[in-house]
Amino acid sequence: MAKEATYTVLARKWRPRQFDDVVGQTHVTDTLKNAIQTGRIAHAYLFVGPRGIGKTSIARILAKALNCERGPTITPCDKCDSCKEVAEGRSMDVLEIDGASNNKVEDIQNLRETVKYLPARDRFKIYVIDEVHMLTSSAFNALLKTLEEPPPHVKFIFATTEPQKILPTIVSRCQRFDLSRIPVALIVQRLSDIAKAEKVDVDQNALTAVARGAEGGLRDAESALDQLISFTGGKIVEEDVLSVFGLISAQALVEMVDAILNGDVPVLMTKVAAIDHAGKDLQRLGIDLLSYFRNLLVMTYSSNAIDGVDVLADEAEILKRQAKMTSPERLLKIADILIEADGRLRYALSKRTLLEVALIRCARMGSTMTIDEIVAQIDKLKNHLWAPGAVAARPASRPDPVAKRAPEFEAKAVVKVPAQVCEPADEGVRQDSVVKKVPAAADVGDEVALLRGKWRSIVDGVEKSAPLAKSAILDACPMSIEDDVVVIGFDPEFAAHMKRMDIPRHSLALRGELKSVLGRDVRIICRLLKPGEVVKLPADVPAAVESAAKQTPPVETRKAGAQKATEARKTTAEWMREDAVRKTIDMFDGEIVDVRE
Repeated sequence: MAKEATYTVLARKWRPRQFDDVVGQTHVTDTLKNAIQTGRIAHAYLFVGPRGIGKTSIARILAKALNCERGPTITPCDKCDSCKEVAEGRSMDVLEIDGASNNKVEDIQNLRETVKYLPARDRFKIYVIDEVHMLTSSAFNALLKTLEEPPPHVKFIFATTEPQKILPTIVSRCQRFDLSRIPVALIVQRLSDIAKAEKVDVDQNALTAVARGAEGGLRDAESALDQLISFTGGKIVEEDVLSVFGLISAQALVEMVDAILNGDVPVLMTKVAAIDHAGKDLQRLGIDLLSYFRNLLVMTYSSNAIDGVDVLADEAEILKRQAKMTSPERLLKIADILIEADGRLRYALSKRTLLEVALIRCARMGSTMTIDEIVAQIDKLKNHLWAPGAVAARPASRPDPVAKRAPEFEAKAVVKVPAQVCEPADEGVRQDSVVKKVPAAADVGDEVALLRGKWRSIVDGVEKSAPLAKSAILDACPMSIEDDVVVIGFDPEFAAHMKRMDIPRHSLALRGELKSVLGRDVRIICRLLKPGEVVKLPADVPAAVESAAKQTPPVETRKAGAQKATEARKTTAEWMREDAVRKTIDMFDGEIVDVRE
């Protein structure tokens, strides 16, 4: 009876046999080839990297290259006895040792006893120790001296997935090579070549799904392809990959990310329900979403950052489109939510509920404006309002509106105002709108007196809608009314208070109170008083207002008390000139209470 042929799995059948066959590790193979060609072969090598990326394969190729009959050579013949025995793992001079099961100090002592003997046939005696991090500290220490000064005929090759567990004294005696995860595109190309050689019809989307599920490990991808061939019998499509390995389709991920960025919670809930009913791994869904948002975050900083994301060309175009829909700040917060959910999913009784709550939070975060975006919108609005041709045109030198009145208003009326008001305003003046109406000159004086007489009650009214504005205008006084523009004067000692009137809430509250007194909408201009410019309440102030004024310390008294805190005020004024401080105060309607070192 004829002996049946033994089937060889794809991962072993298609194992690299030459340096050029290794996928995605050119930085390692090129270095080793150059070392062989120049005769600079080290006595110990350490290959580091995750599973299934070629550590052991490179170790075997290196062993063949050193012991080949034509060697040392960068292209082993694979025909001599030495190459065949190394490839089959039965060479007497190339010893492969499992570090997990031979990790005791006694095992290393036995190894040291065999090191001194010459090779049985080949050029070098090579020790390949896989998972070397499993050795105990005593075993490592027993190996130190031999590893540092081995006999000329001995070479050590170590492989590990956890280099942090290896003693630094061991690492320092080796040439270390860090192998990287294999990109998706290279895995897809390798699987496509294998499928053609095996005469298997595989859909491109199926290969992409297999490569994505392998997470950079070519051996895992080859094993998955082997399993799919057994499952389908020769024709593989994406649905087969998703059903066998419980993965989520790339299109479903794109649709879920679009829903998160658009804040579309119903679509998200529908997708999660369909995935759960299909029996998919919800924790794997969370990991896939986190990886997707990581790629999207890299893409938001640069649309050309293709090297930073492990995706195919068509997927990169989708990422570019989605990157325009969001900002890095949102993506960082979404990533934080997904990371937190991933840590809790493994212990959750209801994974679906936890994941749904996390995705709802992500959707809200994806459609909620950040503080930076709000500030940017406010700045944009301010620039628009002050732009040439807008309703309120901002002059470069900020002159007093009375001094630069439009020609069409000059023909209607001539307004006489006090001399100190007609002077050009200094840097403290702010123009809120254009002139609309010119009241009669006789009415102006009456209205100014009216406002001064009721100023205390106006201040109290402002306090009700903007409490923090009271202290800003308490020491101020109406100076003039011109063309529906009320000029408010501030003592130079309280310049910081005038700055607070730039806050929209404060100015709106004061305008509302002025409207209730004057009977019409007005705009406000704030300016600092000139030296010697003294403002007093009129003699005919109503009794109630005069009584309230008496209860409030006069300006001179407050100035004397404020003089004691001159340095503190200067420090506050300096902080008020900082853009970040002003934006924060504007955003939250706040004020600087104290400055501390």
